[in-house]
Amino acid sequence: MVVAAAVVTVVGTVTGVVTAMNGDTGSDEARPLTSRSPSLPSEPADPTPATPSPSRSSLTPSKSPEPSRKAGVQPSAERTEQRTEPLTEPGELYRHPDSQVLDWVRDNPGDPRSAVIESGIADHPAAIWFTDPDPATVTSQVAAVASGGAAQGRVPVLVAYAIPDRDCGGASQGGASSLDAYDAWIDAFAAGLGSDEVIVILEPDAIAQSDCLSAGARADRFASLARAGRVLKAANPGARVYYDAGHSGWNAPDKQAALLRQAGAASPDASDGVFSNVSNFNRTDAEVAYTRHVLAALGGPASLGAVIDTSRNGNGAPTDGAWCDPSGRSLGQPPTLGTGEARIDAYLWVKLPGESDGCRGRAGAFSPEYAYELARG
Repeated sequence: MVVAAAVVTVVGTVTGVVTAMNGDTGSDEARPLTSRSPSLPSEPADPTPATPSPSRSSLTPSKSPEPSRKAGVQPSAERTEQRTEPLTEPGELYRHPDSQVLDWVRDNPGDPRSAVIESGIADHPAAIWFTDPDPATVTSQVAAVASGGAAQGRVPVLVAYAIPDRDCGGASQGGASSLDAYDAWIDAFAAGLGSDEVIVILEPDAIAQSDCLSAGARADRFASLARAGRVLKAANPGARVYYDAGHSGWNAPDKQAALLRQAGAASPDASDGVFSNVSNFNRTDAEVAYTRHVLAALGGPASLGAVIDTSRNGNGAPTDGAWCDPSGRSLGQPPTLGTGEARIDAYLWVKLPGESDGCRGRAGAFSPEYAYELARG
């Protein structure tokens, strides 16, 4: 379902993220301090007409999934009250100083596309992905990003992406060797969070795309995810942890909420809510409506909210169901912590615009051609 991630070096995968990928078996390569998004395809098992296949990203697109024909979930007529404690002032997200797009802009000052890519993409904050399952280095990598944000008084967005059987063997396959190893990795990740405010996107696709696992393996994964949220928030009470809600063209809200509940997303000691649309193209209004329905079905405290990936959804999803670097897309709403929408905590760029899904280059590689298309809209 999701993405081709972005790596900002501390090693990350989906969008503008720190990707600690040394030794990772996934499709992306990482280097220190750069941003690259991995390719995270996800699709529901046995989709029904009411739950069509989502858009997906893959290195070897043998076929395109059916286009999403599910009508957008409409917002409830009764709006939920706004959160009383916003994350921070609008716009105060951290932009990591090293990323593939910034590298390209610096290296190509005379390219006629450079100014458009710089102002449209490189100047905006994006998530930092951590994908290397080796816990030996992740603490220092996370700490480098967390401290960078703290020094500027801004909030970094970190993507934890190392769950075993990641991407169900798809283009972004990889992850830790076992759930015990993953638990140790999460402990090391948490140790680098510091004490200032951070946002953690916990394992894109790990819940929505869990149908590839046996019932027992799914229960074990969900137990590790619930533990992960508790560990992250215990290590840094200022950390905001969000769980995988898929997107509006995937699982129905009630089904997704039931899965999320099993993974600990309704527990305030582990979760601050859900995220949606990572590396996908669904319009923001559809995701706002969908995540509100998921939160309502999830239960838990009213403080739980949602964050939405708006990096490439300016023109919505392709009508033909194309998912791999489709043409005709554009940038979505800029990243912000001030959405003005009830229970919607942030619009984020989790997938870094311009990083390929696998058709305009290797999954996760920066494509100036695609970045320019997106930035021009």
